[in-house]
Amino acid sequence: MRSEINNLNLFNTELLAEKEQKDNTKEKLTRLDLNGELKEKILPFCRLGYGEIWEDPVKGHRVGVLDATKLEDVKKIVGNEKVKLIVNDPPYNVAVGNANTTNLFKISLEKYLEFSEKWVKNAISIMDKDAHLYIWIGADYKDNFQPLPDFIMMMRKFKQLKPKNFITLRNQRGYGTQKNWMWIRQELLYYIKGNPEFNVNAEYTDIPKILRGYYKEVNGKITENLERSKSAFIRAGNVWVDIQQVFYRMEENVPGCYAQKPLKAIERIILSGSDEKDLIADFFAHSGTTLIAGEKLKRKVFTFDLDPIFAEITIRRLENFRKTGKTGWQWRNPFPEIENEMENKRWI
Repeated sequence: MRSEINNLNLFNTELLAEKEQKDNTKEKLTRLDLNGELKEKILPFCRLGYGEIWEDPVKGHRVGVLDATKLEDVKKIVGNEKVKLIVNDPPYNVAVGNANTTNLFKISLEKYLEFSEKWVKNAISIMDKDAHLYIWIGADYKDNFQPLPDFIMMMRKFKQLKPKNFITLRNQRGYGTQKNWMWIRQELLYYIKGNPEFNVNAEYTDIPKILRGYYKEVNGKITENLERSKSAFIRAGNVWVDIQQVFYRMEENVPGCYAQKPLKAIERIILSGSDEKDLIADFFAHSGTTLIAGEKLKRKVFTFDLDPIFAEITIRRLENFRKTGKTGWQWRNPFPEIENEMENKRWI
């Protein structure tokens, strides 16, 4: 009997330890786009209001609370400088979790295209004569895969831009496994203005080449692709299979920011299309990934968001990176000022 009690106590202790471990590694912020009450608690700790810009005293980065559809706002943060690379992750006009919010909003397609046309026009106005533009975009299969197809058609209006590629980032985790193929993709559109340089060396991955085939005659000798390759590793191509989708156990995770983009993806874009002297812009800062990538790669970044909370997160993420060397908070809270209140409200 005593042995059985000891075993039961040991089992209960292990369960408690497991529960505590899960509690300690649980995100300390719920999705900010779905929690208006939580956002109201955070707003007083944001240092910027609409129209204001924070300038980094160390590297000259800028973070603002501005509207991507207003040319005067875009000009305000850029000034007379020209941008070599823009990486934008706009709202997708896709309702997630059957919830419409102020950030992941679902409006009519006509209004969404009107919104998109304005910010694209503003982006072109600040681009250098030879520059790159990357746009993350979504597709709602429940709504005829909008906005992706109509967005692409809308982009035909801008004769200054030339489409270069359609990139797919393959997530390691997905959804929709019951009555559909698992949804594990994110789409990235690539356009250029003029004839910018492209650094092909930045496109090589750490994935070894293992597939043989594709024979070709070179100087009278039949060779296959492994023999002709300049590298032992594969190029990323336009299907990125080596980049991990961000989730709460990763260091770069920013709690509260839904669907943040992987740091490695933004770094790849920056390395392929810019030099250290070049200016990078991001009109939809969100979790601040473009700023962190620019900081790591010695590029100056101008970024902004219409939401003061995401602008504050972006600034705090840079400050935290410089202080700790960590690219995110993992499951910890970027707003420790409200930690105790959050626990009492059961928001975590």
